[in-house]
Amino acid sequence: MGKTELCSLYKGFLDCICLCLNVSICILLSTEKLNHKNETQDDKNGTQNHKRDIKMTEMRHKTTKTRYKTTETRHKTTKTRHKTTEMRHKNKMQKKTRHKTTETRHKTIETNHKMTKTRHKTTEMRHKTTKTRHKTKRQKRDTKQSVFADEIVDTLGEGTFGKVVQCLDHSRGGSRVALKIIKNLEKYREAAKLEISVLEKISEEDPSNKHNCVQMLDWFYYYGHVCISFELLSLSTFDFLKSNNFLPYPISQIRHMAQQICHAVSFLHDLQLTHTDLKPENILFVSSDYSLVYNANKCKERRVKDSTVRLVDFGSATFDHEHHSAVISTRHYRAPEVILELGWSHPCDVWSIGCILFEFYEGFTLFQTHDNREHLAMMERIQGAIPQRMIQRSRKQKYFQRGRLDWNECTKAGRYVKNKCKPLKKYLLSHGTEHHLFFDLLEKMLEYEPSKRIRLSSALNHPFFLYQKGKNQSWKKDASR
Repeated sequence: MGKTELCSLYKGFLDCICLCLNVSICILLSTEKLNHKNETQDDKNGTQNHKRDIKMTEMRHKTTKTRYKTTETRHKTTKTRHKTTEMRHKNKMQKKTRHKTTETRHKTIETNHKMTKTRHKTTEMRHKTTKTRHKTKRQKRDTKQSVFADEIVDTLGEGTFGKVVQCLDHSRGGSRVALKIIKNLEKYREAAKLEISVLEKISEEDPSNKHNCVQMLDWFYYYGHVCISFELLSLSTFDFLKSNNFLPYPISQIRHMAQQICHAVSFLHDLQLTHTDLKPENILFVSSDYSLVYNANKCKERRVKDSTVRLVDFGSATFDHEHHSAVISTRHYRAPEVILELGWSHPCDVWSIGCILFEFYEGFTLFQTHDNREHLAMMERIQGAIPQRMIQRSRKQKYFQRGRLDWNECTKAGRYVKNKCKPLKKYLLSHGTEHHLFFDLLEKMLEYEPSKRIRLSSALNHPFFLYQKGKNQSWKKDASR
């Protein structure tokens, strides 16, 4: 064989080998592609399966959550069932206790009915006994009153409550007494009973009559009238002043009367009583015998021989524990705390005493008015401005404007107050020491603030009562205390 043939064979063999290699490469590539496709498909399938697994797990979680919720709701329902059963048991127990309590109540009601029946019987028996007692008392008192009625000597005075007459009391050896006869009306009877309770308290605490309060001797009913007998006294300080042409009392007699009045009212305050109606008409002389004296104006003047006085009319007296009515006292002697409705107590009596003593000194009333606003204007004219604290606490704000009294001095009423009233010290009739001492006491008694107003226990130790003519005393130092 030649070289050419060998070369051709060799080339053919190489071509065959190349073909085989190409075929094998193609097969390999195709297999690789198939494998790659299979792998991608497997990956896709794996991801899908993974997603499915995730969804399944989520679904499982949801189902477990719902199961938990259902179990919780079941637990709650069971708890509520237990609670309802407990409440039912409690209700049953309560019903049982209610039944027991109702049974006990019925038993107590029955026992109460029995007790009330027995009480009614006892009260009926008591009423019968009281009726018989009242009959016997009335018979006794009527027989006694018949003696009084036959022996009425004179009429001493009349008022809205009734009248006061002078009688001879034959049960007391024909001694003269004053008999206060109350009108046969319910409201006056009730007031008279209150006055009797006060008078009984006074006579119980002061049996020897050392405190200058009028003594009640006896009291009784007569055909619906309450009758109270007292020791017979003389003219009132007002009636004597009136009969003396309103000439003032001498300063020495004012001192004696003031001391007695303060002593009497201080005694009432110690008994937790407020008189509430102090005025010259309710202060009576034991004896109004007088002597005629020519005064500095060469006019005849009556001088009472004995200035011993008694305090009377306890119909308005009020205990500290009793109801305090809003309006008390006669207008001219009414304290500012009463007008302003700030509440009142013992100091309102001290204010009234100050007004009374001024009237004894001057012969006329300090506050001659019948109107609240005008009354307050007079107070400001005499004692200065009303304290702001009292104005702010007052219920009567209609009398004030911007913290001051709403008062016009240019009106007719304003001019009347301006002409009628002046500062307290300008009423001095003399510049003697005892006159200045007297006005120092008045200023302390006419203090606006009830808490700052002088107490009667300390007023009795005031230098005015200790003053002796001709002796120098450091009264200002004592008064300041």
